[in-house]
Formats: sequence, C-alpha cells, structure tokens
Amino acid sequence: MMRKPLVALLGTALLATGLTPPAAAAPEGPKDVIVQLFEWNWKSVGRECGSFLGPKGYGAVQVSPPQEHVVLPGQGYPWWQDYQPVSYKIDNTRRGTRAEFASMVSSCHAAGVKVYVDAVINHMTGGSTGGTGSAGSAYTHYNYPGIYQTQDFHHCGRNGNDDIVNYGDRYEVQNCELVDLADLATGTDYVRGRIAAYLNDLLSLGVDGFRLDASKHMPAADIAAIKARLSRPAYLVQEVIHGAGEPVTPEEYVGNGDVHEFRYGKDLAKIFNSERLAYLRTFGSPLPSDRAVVFTDNHDTQRGSGVLTFRDNARYALANAFMLAWTYGTPTVMSSYEYSSHDQGPPAAADGRTTDTTCFTNRWRCEHEWQVIANMVAFRNVTRGTPVTRWWDNGNDVIAFGRGDKGYLVLNDEGAPVTGRSFQSNLPPGRYCDVFHGNFTAGTCTGPVYTVDANGWFRADVAAQDGLALHAAAKLS
Repeated sequence: MMRKPLVALLGTALLATGLTPPAAAAPEGPKDVIVQLFEWNWKSVGRECGSFLGPKGYGAVQVSPPQEHVVLPGQGYPWWQDYQPVSYKIDNTRRGTRAEFASMVSSCHAAGVKVYVDAVINHMTGGSTGGTGSAGSAYTHYNYPGIYQTQDFHHCGRNGNDDIVNYGDRYEVQNCELVDLADLATGTDYVRGRIAAYLNDLLSLGVDGFRLDASKHMPAADIAAIKARLSRPAYLVQEVIHGAGEPVTPEEYVGNGDVHEFRYGKDLAKIFNSERLAYLRTFGSPLPSDRAVVFTDNHDTQRGSGVLTFRDNARYALANAFMLAWTYGTPTVMSSYEYSSHDQGPPAAADGRTTDTTCFTNRWRCEHEWQVIANMVAFRNVTRGTPVTRWWDNGNDVIAFGRGDKGYLVLNDEGAPVTGRSFQSNLPPGRYCDVFHGNFTAGTCTGPVYTVDANGWFRADVAAQDGLALHAAAKLS
C-alpha cells in the first residue's frame, strides 16, 4: 500500500504541536548537527533543549545575538536591530535577561546540547542620530560611553559616506562600513581587547562557541588575534559569503576554524529546482568538508532568492534530509518564523520583546521539529564516519544511497510515485522503521516498517516528492 505522501504530512502532521514525542534518550552516536533557533528568547531555547533538541540528538543550538542592541519601535522592531550592538552587556535584550541566558545555557548542557552564540564583533550601530539601547545605554554612531569612541572605528574616506560599494576592493570590504554600520578597527589592540572581553564573558557563562557575524569584513588575522585572547578553547564558525571574483574568499579563514559555505544552499536549490537529483552523486563545495558548515538556508539567505525555504514544504524537507544524510560538511538546520516583509521581527509583545515560542503557532515554523528533519538528525548521528555506498539513481530525480552498513536513504522528487522497486543496501537483515514517516521509540515504530533480507534488499513504494530512511538505531528486530 502506498503510504501517505510527504506533502500531505507537511500539511497536517507537521502543522500541529507535539506530534513527535521525544525519545527516552538521545540517539546513539556523535552529535554534530547545529540548529539555528532564530530569534527565540532564552526561556524558550532552554525549554526546547530539554524537551526536543537533546532527545532528538541535536548537538548544538545557535542562538541570536545576546548583547545590548538598538531598539527601533518606529520600524516595527525589525529582526536586524539585534545585529546593531550598543554595548556588550548581556542583559535586557528582546530575548531576556542575563540570568535567563545563563539558565538557558545550563538547561541546554543538561540536555547534552552545546550553545553557540551569534556574536556581532565587526561593527556597532548604524545611523547618525544615536539613542538608547535595550539595556539603557546611550550611544551615537561613533560614541559608546565606556567602550568606544571615534578613534576606535575605521573611517575609510571612500564613496562620500564611508560605505562599502566595491566588493572587488579588499580595502573597502574590510575598512569601510557595511550598510552604514560603524566599522570597528579590529586591527587595534584596544578593540581586540574589548571584543575578547565580551566573548570571554560569554565563555564564563558556559557558552561553547561562536558564530562570528560579518567575518568577511574583518581580516582573518584580526580574528586570529582575538581568538588568541579567549580564556579557553571555543568552537568558531565564521560568516564569509563567497562572491565570484571577489578578493576576500572563505578559504582564507579556515585557519581560524569553520566557515559557513553559502554556495552549498544555492547549489542544492538549483539541483532540486531546475536540474536532476542524480547530479547529487558528487555533491560538495570548494571548502574542505571538515571546515565547512552547510545549510539549506539561514536567516539571511531565506530573505533573498535562490535557496529553498520552509515555503517549499516537501521539497525543503527532502533537501534537508539529503543534507543530513550526506557526508559533506557540518549541517545547520534552520528554524524560522513566518514574515510578511523581510524586515519583520519575531512574534513579540507590544514593547518588542520576543514572546515565548510554541511551535506551529503564532508564526513560529519550527522546521527543526518537522518529522522528516528531526528524525534525520538521528540518521546523521548513527551514520557519521561511514562512506556512501550502493548509490542508485534513475538518471533523473529519484536517488538512493546507503551510509556503510548503518543507514539507507531514498528520495523521489518526481511528480509520480515509484512503485514496487527493490533497493539494495548494506544494512544487516532485519525489520527497520521508516523514520521519514514514523517515530522509533522503545522498540516500536509509529510508521511503515521495511524488512531487509540477508543480501540487503528491501522492496518499497515511494510517493511523489517523498522518501524513506532506514538506520541501524531504528531497527525493530
């Protein structure tokens, strides 16, 4: 019998709350999947770590910037106000207090989930009028009392307003202002010390690492010098957007740590939208796999074009399933909210403070809780370190491959079902839960079960724009 197609599941099961009960314990195997809980408040992140992220096997959560930021009620409290720091106080942001932040870190660690902070260290605020930040600090464009004054910023003298115009000019990219944001002179000892003090404060609260915003606009050597001042080792992933022919490249930052591979999401969307899934057989990007952090989309790219997002529904789920099953890079799963304009902030109270998250309500999309994506995290954990085996494709948009003797994935992005086909895996013989359509808990499966014979073969029907996934930790017998 043909099971209910994925697109139908996305229209029903994924839009309800609590349909995927957490397992009793996190799936076995090492955990490296990052989830970006974009704009979630601290209380909600801490709760999610214990109730879902830990049990489902997510390795780390990337949280939005925790430092004091500008407050822009006249612009509807846009999401990007958080990326304009006023000070390095970790208090009274739209997401909560310092005590709530510390409690969140403790809750996540108790659930086995690391915490990575989105750290904005390239710049301060934009505009010339100034104002009062979320924690009450007064500021102007180049004056942040007790922290920075005009001499602590780059004043590149280009283009009449100090803004970056020519991305083909390394000097402009790293010494002029990104959309009018006051650009810190990260080459100076004083500024490096201030930034390191902020990051060390976060480390004192238990943070495990940092996503360094706008890294492309800081020389790699400046980041290395700041990293050298950290009080203890910390994970780093740097935001360096590749631009064809540009002098600043992602590759020059790998000496500091990992780098976001923006080409990955665009290339993946191109294959899903206009090419053939069969081309995924050699899929990867120029960055070394052990230094690349990959994603189908993030908070910036989903507001642009050329990537798959939650609005692509079933195809988006399939693309994330491939990312989590494939061997290239460290995957980051995006968790979004609905927005009617690119600037719209998260669900919030009248004063702009982010409201608690209840998934699948009040604009919260929570892609990380979609059954396919959430269950493929365990697939990733179980199969890490194993090679791609038994690749098969129909020359078009149906593919299948194994991961050693630990897992097997089938994806059908065609408009018609695949019926009665036998697939050969390297899985040991037995009965396996299809984690695309069911949850494996306490030795039982809520969805279809497939029997793998002594030679690794099993027979399956796969609906249009659907798939199936089997792995060793979801074996019934």
